[in-house]
Amino acid sequence: MPQRSDAQANRARILEVARDLLTSDGDASLNSIAKASGVGPGTLYRHFPTREALVLAVYRAEVQRLVDWAPELVATEPPLTALRRWFERLASQIRLKHGLGDALSAAAKDSVTSETYAPVIGAISLILQAGEADSTIRPSLDPDDVLMLMSSVWRTPLTPAGQRQSSRLLDLVLDSLRS
Repeated sequence: MPQRSDAQANRARILEVARDLLTSDGDASLNSIAKASGVGPGTLYRHFPTREALVLAVYRAEVQRLVDWAPELVATEPPLTALRRWFERLASQIRLKHGLGDALSAAAKDSVTSETYAPVIGAISLILQAGEADSTIRPSLDPDDVLMLMSSVWRTPLTPAGQRQSSRLLDLVLDSLRS
């Protein structure tokens, strides 16, 4: 049965607030998230019965937003710029997942990674194809390989030096993809 519009709005608001609070403080309580969302704890628990359920929902929603963003980027940016912007956002999403790792069981981490892998690869493929079409990106790149190369970007520390290193690594990878 579809959710009522107010229930859908509550869920969306909880996810948005949870994303912001959990990103700034991985230990934010569910009660603090409910309060900041303007809902009671019962409403939060009806949508997300456990902390893990909420964290997984936040991560899934963010990955879906990222995947949905790829066609817009391809339509408005040169492919290499689109790829850079897309991977910068993916890196922040993966850091979010790693930062919330204590709230997720190993099985949940594996499950959400498996669940989101194909859509992520599809978005990468879309951007790579746009670059092939305008001859700015080497042809026949495997999106799995590109994702593996890019993994270095989100492994840098969340410090100013780490951010600079992340940018340099992204430059190196993007240079290697140019046609």
